[in-house]
Amino acid sequence: MTLTRADVLLVGLFSAKQRDHAAVMDELAAVAGALGARVVGRFVQRRGVSDGGVAKMGQPYSSRTLVSAGKVREIAAARKEHGAGAVIFANPLTDHQRKVLTEILDCAVISRTDLRP
Repeated sequence: MTLTRADVLLVGLFSAKQRDHAAVMDELAAVAGALGARVVGRFVQRRGVSDGGVAKMGQPYSSRTLVSAGKVREIAAARKEHGAGAVIFANPLTDHQRKVLTEILDCAVISRTDLRP
């Protein structure tokens, strides 16, 4: 998939212990921009912020979608609103997660590891 002139959304799942999540998202935006994409939105899901989440801080919210169902709904609404052609995750995705997210979001879903600046 080419990102040239594509509108994209960025998504990242971060542990509450990871303090540099904004820098990671900025770096992802820079890589996407270098490939010709235009970032039209960013979504960050934090894990371990609530009392119940601390024990699961390093785990994804969902093995199907990586992030929570509510976050997926937010991303889908923004994708539709902006007409984004792709969603780029800061996190690695399994083939199953990529397939499920592609079906739900109705666009290409890639991870940072797929991008070559």
